[in-house]
Amino acid sequence: MDDERVLFHAFRAGASGLYRIDVTTRAVEQLEYGPSLRSGLSVDRAGRYIVQSFSSLEAGDEISVFDRETGETRLVTSWNRALLEEHPPARWERFEVRRDEFTIEAWLLFPPDFDPAKRYPLVLAIHGGPNSFYGYGFDPTRELLATNGFLVVYANPRGSTSYGRRFAQQVRRDWGGQDYLDLMAVVDQVLERPYVDRERLGVWGYSYGGYMTAWIIGQTDRFKAAVCGAPAFDLESMYGTSDISHVFGELQWGGPPHAEREWYEAHSPSTFAHRARTPTLIVHGEADERCPIGQGEQMFVALVKAGCEVEFVRYPGGSHGVLWEGPSEHRHDFLTRILDWFRSHLGGPA
Repeated sequence: MDDERVLFHAFRAGASGLYRIDVTTRAVEQLEYGPSLRSGLSVDRAGRYIVQSFSSLEAGDEISVFDRETGETRLVTSWNRALLEEHPPARWERFEVRRDEFTIEAWLLFPPDFDPAKRYPLVLAIHGGPNSFYGYGFDPTRELLATNGFLVVYANPRGSTSYGRRFAQQVRRDWGGQDYLDLMAVVDQVLERPYVDRERLGVWGYSYGGYMTAWIIGQTDRFKAAVCGAPAFDLESMYGTSDISHVFGELQWGGPPHAEREWYEAHSPSTFAHRARTPTLIVHGEADERCPIGQGEQMFVALVKAGCEVEFVRYPGGSHGVLWEGPSEHRHDFLTRILDWFRSHLGGPA
Protein backbone atom coordinates (compact mmCIF):
# COMPACT_ATOMS: atom_id res chain seq x y z
CA MET A 1 0.00 0.00 0.00
CA ASP A 2 2.93 2.26 0.83
CA ASP A 3 6.40 2.02 2.36
CA GLU A 4 5.04 1.22 5.82
CA ARG A 5 1.77 -0.68 5.29
CA VAL A 6 1.15 -4.01 3.57
CA LEU A 7 -2.21 -5.35 2.44
CA PHE A 8 -2.69 -9.11 2.69
CA HIS A 9 -5.35 -11.80 2.55
CA ALA A 10 -5.60 -14.48 5.26
CA PHE A 11 -7.92 -17.18 6.56
CA ARG A 12 -9.38 -17.12 10.05
CA ALA A 13 -11.91 -19.57 11.50
CA GLY A 14 -12.81 -21.08 8.14
CA ALA A 15 -13.32 -17.74 6.37
CA SER A 16 -11.40 -15.13 4.39
CA GLY A 17 -10.39 -11.68 5.49
CA LEU A 18 -8.40 -8.71 4.22
CA TYR A 19 -5.90 -7.17 6.59
CA ARG A 20 -3.36 -4.38 6.75
CA ILE A 21 -0.13 -4.60 8.73
CA ASP A 22 2.09 -1.71 9.74
CA VAL A 23 5.64 -3.00 9.25
CA THR A 24 7.00 -0.57 11.80
CA THR A 25 4.59 -1.10 14.68
CA ARG A 26 3.50 -4.62 13.62
CA ALA A 27 -0.09 -3.57 14.24
CA VAL A 28 -2.63 -5.55 12.21
CA GLU A 29 -5.94 -4.01 11.17
CA GLN A 30 -8.86 -6.02 9.78
CA LEU A 31 -10.33 -4.33 6.71
CA GLU A 32 -12.91 -6.94 5.76
CA TYR A 33 -14.06 -10.39 6.91
CA GLY A 34 -17.05 -12.51 6.04
CA PRO A 35 -18.50 -15.98 5.43
CA SER A 36 -16.68 -16.83 2.22
CA LEU A 37 -13.40 -18.27 0.98
CA ARG A 38 -11.36 -16.24 -1.48
CA SER A 39 -8.02 -16.46 -3.24
CA GLY A 40 -5.78 -14.30 -5.36
CA LEU A 41 -5.45 -10.57 -4.90
CA SER A 42 -5.42 -7.83 -7.52
CA VAL A 43 -5.50 -4.12 -6.65
CA ASP A 44 -6.12 -1.13 -8.89
CA ARG A 45 -3.47 1.56 -9.25
CA ALA A 46 -5.20 3.84 -6.72
CA GLY A 47 -5.43 1.05 -4.16
CA ARG A 48 -9.18 1.40 -3.75
CA TYR A 49 -10.53 -1.80 -5.32
CA ILE A 50 -9.39 -5.29 -4.35
CA VAL A 51 -10.41 -8.13 -6.69
CA GLN A 52 -10.42 -11.80 -5.69
CA SER A 53 -11.96 -15.10 -6.65
CA PHE A 54 -14.87 -15.81 -4.33
CA SER A 55 -16.64 -18.92 -3.07
CA SER A 56 -19.46 -19.18 -0.56
CA LEU A 57 -22.04 -21.71 0.53
CA GLU A 58 -24.66 -19.83 -1.48
CA ALA A 59 -22.88 -18.52 -4.55
CA GLY A 60 -20.40 -21.10 -5.78
CA ASP A 61 -17.34 -19.62 -7.53
CA GLU A 62 -17.47 -15.98 -8.63
CA ILE A 63 -15.33 -12.80 -8.71
CA SER A 64 -15.66 -10.27 -5.89
CA VAL A 65 -14.56 -6.65 -5.54
CA PHE A 66 -13.94 -4.99 -2.17
CA ASP A 67 -14.18 -1.18 -2.10
CA ARG A 68 -11.85 0.20 0.56
CA GLU A 69 -13.64 3.53 0.62
CA THR A 70 -17.15 2.20 1.23
CA GLY A 71 -16.15 -1.03 2.99
CA GLU A 72 -18.52 -2.99 0.76
CA THR A 73 -17.91 -6.26 -1.08
CA ARG A 74 -19.90 -7.08 -4.20
CA LEU A 75 -19.90 -9.88 -6.73
CA VAL A 76 -19.23 -8.72 -10.28
CA THR A 77 -19.96 -12.08 -11.92
CA SER A 78 -22.99 -14.35 -11.79
CA TRP A 79 -21.81 -17.43 -13.64
CA ASN A 80 -23.73 -19.83 -11.41
CA ARG A 81 -26.89 -17.83 -10.71
CA ALA A 82 -29.16 -19.47 -13.27
CA LEU A 83 -28.02 -22.96 -12.29
CA LEU A 84 -28.47 -22.32 -8.57
CA GLU A 85 -31.89 -20.76 -9.10
CA GLU A 86 -32.98 -23.92 -10.89
CA HIS A 87 -31.13 -26.25 -8.49
CA PRO A 88 -30.85 -24.47 -5.13
CA PRO A 89 -27.76 -25.21 -3.01
CA ALA A 90 -27.92 -26.75 0.44
CA ARG A 91 -29.14 -24.76 3.41
CA TRP A 92 -26.59 -24.52 6.17
CA GLU A 93 -26.04 -23.92 9.86
CA ARG A 94 -22.87 -23.30 11.84
CA PHE A 95 -22.48 -24.71 15.36
CA GLU A 96 -19.77 -25.38 17.95
CA VAL A 97 -18.67 -28.25 20.15
CA ARG A 98 -16.58 -27.64 23.25
CA ARG A 99 -13.97 -30.28 24.13
CA ASP A 100 -11.41 -29.70 26.85
CA GLU A 101 -9.97 -26.24 26.29
CA PHE A 102 -10.84 -26.11 22.60
CA THR A 103 -13.91 -25.02 20.67
CA ILE A 104 -14.50 -27.13 17.56
CA GLU A 105 -16.27 -25.27 14.76
CA ALA A 106 -18.68 -27.26 12.58
CA TRP A 107 -21.28 -26.84 9.86
CA LEU A 108 -24.39 -28.84 9.00
CA LEU A 109 -25.79 -28.84 5.46
CA PHE A 110 -29.49 -29.50 4.85
CA PRO A 111 -31.31 -30.52 1.67
CA PRO A 112 -32.99 -27.49 0.04
CA ASP A 113 -36.40 -29.09 0.67
CA PHE A 114 -35.55 -30.16 4.22
CA ASP A 115 -38.55 -31.31 6.27
CA PRO A 116 -37.95 -31.59 10.04
CA ALA A 117 -40.79 -34.11 10.29
CA LYS A 118 -38.69 -36.61 8.31
CA ARG A 119 -35.62 -38.59 9.40
CA TYR A 120 -32.45 -38.20 7.37
CA PRO A 121 -29.21 -40.15 6.92
CA LEU A 122 -26.12 -38.22 8.00
CA VAL A 123 -22.71 -38.16 6.28
CA LEU A 124 -19.60 -36.91 8.08
CA ALA A 125 -17.16 -35.22 5.64
CA ILE A 126 -13.52 -34.92 6.80
CA HIS A 127 -10.95 -32.53 5.34
CA GLY A 128 -7.39 -33.36 4.33
CA GLY A 129 -4.13 -32.04 5.70
CA PRO A 130 -4.25 -32.61 8.60
CA ASN A 131 -3.20 -28.94 8.66
CA SER A 132 -5.98 -27.73 6.40
CA PHE A 133 -9.54 -26.61 7.08
CA TYR A 134 -13.13 -26.56 5.91
CA GLY A 135 -15.32 -23.50 6.08
CA TYR A 136 -17.64 -21.30 4.07
CA GLY A 137 -16.59 -22.44 0.60
CA PHE A 138 -18.74 -24.23 -1.97
CA ASP A 139 -17.72 -27.91 -2.22
CA PRO A 140 -19.21 -30.02 -5.04
CA THR A 141 -19.12 -33.32 -3.13
CA ARG A 142 -20.82 -32.00 -0.02
CA GLU A 143 -23.37 -30.11 -2.12
CA LEU A 144 -24.09 -33.21 -4.21
CA LEU A 145 -24.90 -35.24 -1.13
CA ALA A 146 -26.89 -32.54 0.64
CA THR A 147 -29.01 -31.72 -2.39
CA ASN A 148 -29.81 -35.41 -2.84
CA GLY A 149 -31.39 -36.02 0.53
CA PHE A 150 -28.48 -36.35 2.97
CA LEU A 151 -27.56 -34.23 5.94
CA VAL A 152 -23.83 -33.47 5.72
CA VAL A 153 -21.77 -32.42 8.72
CA TYR A 154 -18.19 -31.19 8.52
CA ALA A 155 -15.88 -29.71 11.10
CA ASN A 156 -12.42 -28.40 11.88
CA PRO A 157 -11.01 -30.70 14.58
CA ARG A 158 -7.81 -29.88 16.41
CA GLY A 159 -4.96 -29.85 13.90
CA SER A 160 -6.95 -27.70 11.47
CA THR A 161 -5.54 -24.41 10.28
CA SER A 162 -7.11 -20.92 10.46
CA TYR A 163 -7.36 -21.11 14.28
CA GLY A 164 -3.77 -20.28 15.19
CA ARG A 165 -0.50 -22.14 15.52
CA ARG A 166 -1.23 -23.87 18.82
CA PHE A 167 -4.50 -25.38 17.62
CA ALA A 168 -2.87 -26.58 14.39
CA GLN A 169 -0.03 -28.27 16.25
CA GLN A 170 -2.32 -30.34 18.48
CA VAL A 171 -2.40 -33.14 15.90
CA ARG A 172 1.36 -33.72 15.88
CA ARG A 173 2.09 -37.22 17.20
CA ASP A 174 -1.63 -37.65 17.85
CA TRP A 175 -3.10 -38.80 14.52
CA GLY A 176 -6.26 -40.74 15.32
CA GLY A 177 -6.32 -39.38 18.87
CA GLN A 178 -8.05 -36.21 19.97
CA ASP A 179 -8.80 -35.26 16.35
CA TYR A 180 -10.85 -38.46 16.04
CA LEU A 181 -12.63 -37.75 19.32
CA ASP A 182 -13.40 -34.18 18.20
CA LEU A 183 -15.12 -35.53 15.10
CA MET A 184 -17.09 -38.11 17.08
CA ALA A 185 -18.23 -35.36 19.47
CA VAL A 186 -19.47 -33.33 16.49
CA VAL A 187 -21.44 -36.33 15.22
CA ASP A 188 -22.84 -37.01 18.69
CA GLN A 189 -24.12 -33.45 18.99
CA VAL A 190 -25.88 -33.61 15.61
CA LEU A 191 -27.45 -36.94 16.58
CA GLU A 192 -29.33 -35.17 19.37
CA ARG A 193 -31.61 -33.67 16.71
CA PRO A 194 -34.83 -35.64 16.16
CA TYR A 195 -34.62 -35.57 12.36
CA VAL A 196 -31.23 -37.37 12.24
CA ASP A 197 -31.34 -41.16 11.90
CA ARG A 198 -28.51 -42.49 14.08
CA GLU A 199 -28.78 -45.90 12.41
CA ARG A 200 -27.88 -44.44 9.01
CA LEU A 201 -24.49 -42.77 9.33
CA GLY A 202 -21.88 -42.42 6.60
CA VAL A 203 -18.32 -41.07 6.54
CA TRP A 204 -16.24 -39.68 3.69
CA GLY A 205 -12.75 -38.21 3.52
CA TYR A 206 -9.78 -37.76 1.19
CA SER A 207 -6.02 -37.74 1.87
CA TYR A 208 -5.77 -37.09 5.62
CA GLY A 209 -9.56 -37.32 5.52
CA GLY A 210 -8.97 -40.74 3.94
CA TYR A 211 -6.63 -41.61 6.78
CA MET A 212 -9.31 -40.62 9.28
CA THR A 213 -12.00 -42.55 7.40
CA ALA A 214 -9.80 -45.66 7.42
CA TRP A 215 -9.07 -45.08 11.10
CA ILE A 216 -12.74 -44.64 12.01
CA ILE A 217 -13.95 -47.89 10.45
CA GLY A 218 -11.30 -49.77 12.45
CA GLN A 219 -12.40 -48.14 15.71
CA THR A 220 -16.21 -48.24 15.51
CA ASP A 221 -19.01 -49.87 13.56
CA ARG A 222 -21.43 -46.98 14.05
CA PHE A 223 -21.01 -45.91 10.40
CA LYS A 224 -22.96 -48.01 7.91
CA ALA A 225 -21.11 -46.80 4.80
CA ALA A 226 -17.73 -45.22 4.09
CA VAL A 227 -16.02 -43.63 1.09
CA CYS A 228 -12.26 -43.43 1.51
CA GLY A 229 -10.17 -41.36 -0.91
CA ALA A 230 -6.37 -41.62 -1.28
CA PRO A 231 -5.79 -42.74 2.32
CA ALA A 232 -2.64 -42.78 4.40
CA PHE A 233 -3.27 -46.35 5.52
CA ASP A 234 0.07 -47.79 6.65
CA LEU A 235 2.30 -45.02 7.92
CA GLU A 236 5.52 -47.03 7.81
CA SER A 237 5.18 -47.92 4.12
CA MET A 238 3.96 -44.41 3.36
CA TYR A 239 7.10 -42.96 4.96
CA GLY A 240 9.26 -44.49 2.23
CA THR A 241 6.96 -44.10 -0.78
CA SER A 242 5.24 -40.70 -0.47
CA ASP A 243 6.89 -37.65 -2.01
CA ILE A 244 6.81 -35.80 1.32
CA SER A 245 6.56 -38.31 4.16
CA HIS A 246 10.31 -38.65 4.73
CA VAL A 247 10.15 -35.00 5.88
CA PHE A 248 6.47 -34.38 6.64
CA GLY A 249 6.18 -37.73 8.41
CA GLU A 250 9.03 -37.02 10.78
CA LEU A 251 7.44 -33.68 11.66
CA GLN A 252 3.97 -35.16 12.21
CA TRP A 253 4.86 -38.61 13.54
CA GLY A 254 7.92 -37.83 15.65
CA GLY A 255 10.68 -39.49 13.63
CA PRO A 256 11.45 -42.25 11.12
CA PRO A 257 9.90 -45.70 11.53
CA HIS A 258 12.96 -47.36 13.07
CA ALA A 259 12.94 -44.78 15.87
CA GLU A 260 9.15 -44.68 16.41
CA ARG A 261 7.96 -48.16 15.43
CA GLU A 262 5.49 -48.51 18.30
CA TRP A 263 3.95 -45.13 17.50
CA TYR A 264 3.65 -45.95 13.78
CA GLU A 265 1.91 -49.22 14.59
CA ALA A 266 -0.45 -47.68 17.16
CA HIS A 267 -1.54 -44.88 14.82
CA SER A 268 -1.80 -46.69 11.48
CA PRO A 269 -5.29 -47.69 10.28
CA SER A 270 -3.70 -50.87 8.92
CA THR A 271 -3.23 -52.11 12.50
CA PHE A 272 -6.98 -52.12 13.11
CA ALA A 273 -8.41 -52.84 9.66
CA HIS A 274 -9.08 -56.49 10.52
CA ARG A 275 -11.89 -55.22 12.80
CA ALA A 276 -13.64 -53.20 10.07
CA ARG A 277 -17.18 -54.16 9.10
CA THR A 278 -18.31 -50.94 7.37
CA PRO A 279 -19.05 -51.26 3.62
CA THR A 280 -16.31 -49.16 2.05
CA LEU A 281 -15.65 -47.61 -1.35
CA ILE A 282 -11.97 -46.75 -1.91
CA VAL A 283 -11.07 -44.23 -4.66
CA HIS A 284 -7.49 -43.49 -5.68
CA GLY A 285 -5.47 -41.98 -8.51
CA GLU A 286 -2.86 -44.38 -9.88
CA ALA A 287 -0.26 -41.62 -10.27
CA ASP A 288 -0.72 -40.20 -6.76
CA GLU A 289 2.72 -39.31 -5.37
CA ARG A 290 1.45 -37.81 -2.11
CA CYS A 291 -0.55 -40.80 -0.88
CA PRO A 292 0.67 -43.50 -3.27
CA ILE A 293 -1.69 -46.03 -4.81
CA GLY A 294 -0.08 -48.73 -2.66
CA GLN A 295 -1.86 -47.26 0.35
CA GLY A 296 -5.23 -47.88 -1.27
CA GLU A 297 -4.10 -51.33 -2.41
CA GLN A 298 -3.07 -52.30 1.12
CA MET A 299 -6.39 -51.09 2.48
CA PHE A 300 -8.37 -52.97 -0.14
CA VAL A 301 -6.59 -56.25 0.61
CA ALA A 302 -6.96 -55.76 4.37
CA LEU A 303 -10.71 -55.16 4.10
CA VAL A 304 -11.19 -58.13 1.76
CA LYS A 305 -9.36 -60.34 4.26
CA ALA A 306 -11.53 -58.93 7.06
CA GLY A 307 -14.66 -60.02 5.18
CA CYS A 308 -15.75 -56.42 4.72
CA GLU A 309 -17.80 -55.31 1.70
CA VAL A 310 -15.35 -53.21 -0.31
CA GLU A 311 -14.90 -51.78 -3.79
CA PHE A 312 -11.70 -50.24 -5.15
CA VAL A 313 -11.82 -47.63 -7.93
CA ARG A 314 -8.53 -46.67 -9.60
CA TYR A 315 -8.17 -43.63 -11.88
CA PRO A 316 -5.42 -44.15 -14.50
CA GLY A 317 -2.93 -41.27 -14.51
CA GLY A 318 -4.74 -39.62 -11.61
CA SER A 319 -2.63 -37.45 -9.31
CA HIS A 320 -3.42 -36.60 -5.70
CA GLY A 321 -5.71 -33.88 -7.03
CA VAL A 322 -7.62 -36.15 -9.42
CA LEU A 323 -11.02 -35.42 -7.87
CA TRP A 324 -10.60 -31.66 -8.37
CA GLU A 325 -8.12 -31.26 -11.24
CA GLY A 326 -8.35 -34.55 -13.10
CA PRO A 327 -10.18 -35.30 -16.37
CA SER A 328 -13.86 -34.39 -16.25
CA GLU A 329 -14.84 -38.02 -16.84
CA HIS A 330 -12.93 -39.05 -13.70
CA ARG A 331 -14.57 -36.35 -11.61
CA HIS A 332 -18.02 -37.24 -12.96
CA ASP A 333 -17.36 -40.91 -12.27
CA PHE A 334 -16.37 -40.20 -8.67
CA LEU A 335 -19.40 -38.01 -7.95
CA THR A 336 -21.70 -40.64 -9.43
CA ARG A 337 -20.07 -43.40 -7.38
CA ILE A 338 -20.10 -41.61 -4.02
CA LEU A 339 -23.77 -40.69 -4.41
CA ASP A 340 -24.71 -44.23 -5.47
CA TRP A 341 -22.68 -45.77 -2.61
CA PHE A 342 -24.38 -43.74 0.08
CA ARG A 343 -27.81 -44.12 -1.52
CA SER A 344 -27.50 -47.89 -1.69
CA HIS A 345 -26.23 -48.27 1.88
CA LEU A 346 -28.02 -45.46 3.73
CA GLY A 347 -31.15 -44.77 1.73
CA GLY A 348 -32.90 -41.39 1.68
CA PRO A 349 -35.22 -39.31 3.85
CA ALA A 350 -37.94 -41.34 5.58
